[in-house]
Amino acid sequence: MENTNKHTLFEQWVKEYSDELFSWAFHKTSLREVAEDLVQETFLSAFKAFENFRGDSKPKTWLLSILNNKIIDYYRKKVNQSDVLEKKLSHIAENSFEDEAWQPTIHEFTWQDDDHILDNPEFLKILESCLNSLSEKWRIIITAKYLLEKTAEEICQDLAISMSNYWQITHRAKLILRECIEKKW
Repeated sequence: MENTNKHTLFEQWVKEYSDELFSWAFHKTSLREVAEDLVQETFLSAFKAFENFRGDSKPKTWLLSILNNKIIDYYRKKVNQSDVLEKKLSHIAENSFEDEAWQPTIHEFTWQDDDHILDNPEFLKILESCLNSLSEKWRIIITAKYLLEKTAEEICQDLAISMSNYWQITHRAKLILRECIEKKW
């Protein structure tokens, strides 16, 4: 395809699909700036891969699949950053309180000693209570992921949900569980 035609067609796609892509990204992230960035990244990726578009699907479908992958990557990165930040904060906390006047509580010791926490019947009751406070779908996802050790793909297939929906639910459920456990424990 001639370069001028490629640019013209692509400009038309940007004008035609930007609003719908933004609406979808905003719906999935609830953050305007993130949604705008994801749409921009989608168009950039689509432009780079334009030669690969064979027309087997509608342009909107192709762009939405690229956007969905960008959304999944966004949540994966966010989860990974959260884990890294948590480890860094934990390291800072462990090394910043050298003053012997500060002593963590028993629960803080137990919480950090996660090798044996599942042996504690009191903790298991609280965990079960917190799991039961989740919606049925969220509880199924968390149970399948962490107790049954199913892969994300298996869970998505079993529940007929998208990968981005899976990552969103997993992330939110973990936050809710952590808050619940910290309040009750």
